Amino acid sequence: MISLLLPDLRGGGAERVTLDLAYEFARNGHRVEFVLMQARGEFLDEARAKFPVVSLEAARGRTVLPPLLLYLRARRPSAMLVAMWPLTAIAASAVRFSRQPMRLVASEHVDFRVTPSLKSRERKALRWFGRSIYRPCHGVVAVSRGVAESLAEVAGLRRDRIKVIYNPVSRAVPVEIAEADRRLVASWLDGPVRLIAIGSLKRQKGFDVLLRALAQLRQRRDARLLILGEGGCRSELVHMAQQLGVADSVLMPGFRSNPADFLKHADAFVLSSNWEGFGNVVVEALAAGVRVISTDCRSGPAEILNCGQYG
Repeated sequence: MISLLLPDLRGGGAERVTLDLAYEFARNGHRVEFVLMQARGEFLDEARAKFPVVSLEAARGRTVLPPLLLYLRARRPSAMLVAMWPLTAIAASAVRFSRQPMRLVASEHVDFRVTPSLKSRERKALRWFGRSIYRPCHGVVAVSRGVAESLAEVAGLRRDRIKVIYNPVSRAVPVEIAEADRRLVASWLDGPVRLIAIGSLKRQKGFDVLLRALAQLRQRRDARLLILGEGGCRSELVHMAQQLGVADSVLMPGFRSNPADFLKHADAFVLSSNWEGFGNVVVEALAAGVRVISTDCRSGPAEILNCGQYG
C-alpha cells in the first residue's frame, strides 16, 4: 500500500498533483490511502469518492508525530509519499522512530530561499541538520530546478541527492461553462479583453499587484479580469478593487475544480505570484492554448516558459 501524506486537500497545486498521482498509482495496481493532518479542503470529496482517507486530527505540525507514528505501526504501508515542508521532516522522523520497513519519498514544492512560510527556527534547523533530517528518505524530489537548488543551498543536501521531477498536469477536457457559472461571469465573457488568473487568494499569488496592473491597463483598454480561487485575502482584494476603481471589471466567483472550462474563453492567463515552486496553472494555461504572462519568480515559471520563449 502507498500512503499519501499531506496537511489537507485544499485547492492547491501540490494537492492536485497528489490526487493525479493517486489515480496513476491505482491504475497501475497499487492500493492507495490518503493520510491528512486534517480532513478538509476543496479536493476532499473527490479523494473520498475513490480512496480511503485517514485524518490524523492534528491542527498543528507539532502535534502530528504521535498520531502519525500510531498510523504507521497500525497500517504498515510499503511506501509513503509526503509533500510539503515541514510535514516532510516530521514524516522522516516518524519513519525513523517507527522502525517500520518502508520506503519514504519526500516531495518539496517551495523555494526555500524565498518562501516566508519557512520560519527562522526551521531555517536554522535545516542549515544545521538538513542532511540528517532527510537521511531516512529513500528519495528527495523537487518540483523544479529552482526548488532543488534552494534545498541544496538552505539544507546542505548534495545536489545529486535531489531528483527534479516536474509536476504532472492532467490535460483536462474543457466543457461548456455551467449555466449558473455563465451567469456569474457574463460580464467577463462579454468583455473585449478577457484576462484570467487562478490560485488561492493569499499573498503569495500577488493578486494585489495584478489589480494595480489592471487599473493601469484599464486607462487604455476595456479589459476584464476573472480570478478563480478562494482564500483569506478575499475581503482585502475586494476592497482594493473598489479603491482602484476596477471593481466592476473584476470577478472572483471562488474555487472551480476544472479551470479549463474558463481558460478556453480567455485571451490571456496571468500569473502574478511573488514566489512559486513550480506553477501548475502555467502549464494548464499552455495546454489550453492560452497566452501566458507571468512574473519572473526565482523558481518555477521561468523554467516552464523557457525564460520567455513560451510566454
